[in-house]
Amino acid sequence: MPILNYTTKIDSYKTITEIQKALSRAGATKIVVDNDVFRNPVSLTFCILWNDQMVAFCLPCKYDRILGAMKRDRKVSRKLCTEAQSLRVSWRIIKTWTEAQLALVEADLVTIQEVFLPYALTNQGTTLYKHIESNNSLLLSNG
Repeated sequence: MPILNYTTKIDSYKTITEIQKALSRAGATKIVVDNDVFRNPVSLTFCILWNDQMVAFCLPCKYDRILGAMKRDRKVSRKLCTEAQSLRVSWRIIKTWTEAQLALVEADLVTIQEVFLPYALTNQGTTLYKHIESNNSLLLSNG
């Protein structure tokens, strides 16, 4: 099965707006889009109140990895294997994933902080996941 949303024609910024609206409805504030040097949107950072503190979370858009996956997938037409298309696809996948996570929040199965925890920004400016990965320090029980 080809990568999710690989044929999308929806502009990245339209998708980002949809993600921002969903996050806002769920209580997020200070939503910011970061661009790379080529003016491509590469992350979405937002804040959520947690234990009376504003905590920032950053959702990365690794469209280069999506492009690699599209190129490896023989079911994806070669004409779709472009940077522009991978950017659109990446943001659509992030939107789908975000909506699924927020559905869990709405169903009261998890909190918004819990579901986005790997993307919480540390004092060093990296996500919690990246911090744990780069320091080889698992906070998990071996049990």
